[in-house]
Amino acid sequence: MSSITIDKVTKFFDNVEVIKEFTEVIGDREFVTFLGPSGCGKTTMLRMIAGFEKPSSGEIYIGDRVVNSAKNFVPPEKRGIGMVFQSYAVWPHMTVFENVAYPLRIAKLSRAEIKVKVENILEAVHLEQYAQ
Repeated sequence: MSSITIDKVTKFFDNVEVIKEFTEVIGDREFVTFLGPSGCGKTTMLRMIAGFEKPSSGEIYIGDRVVNSAKNFVPPEKRGIGMVFQSYAVWPHMTVFENVAYPLRIAKLSRAEIKVKVENILEAVHLEQYAQ
């Protein structure tokens, strides 16, 4: 994994500024939570990090690589990161384990690697008891 640097990111939807010059560095292997009321930009920021939204201004780095800037945009599939949505409704037919494992399967990791990685991340976020 790599650090994520968010540098003065602003996001507008039409004339509404939903994120204003947000700056943060999330260290390698650091666990961070975005908290705030509905509509404050939490999901929008995650979508920009993942590449599903483009910032109106500012830059986002994954490691030393610029993935969003005025001159550069790296599409989601080229970022090497995944996003699991709050609602399980994306894949309700799959277990928690299968939802977390999905991008690893797409990346063609071995079953053994997937098992270890999913178990580790579920343990890190205290969800291992919900795997099945």
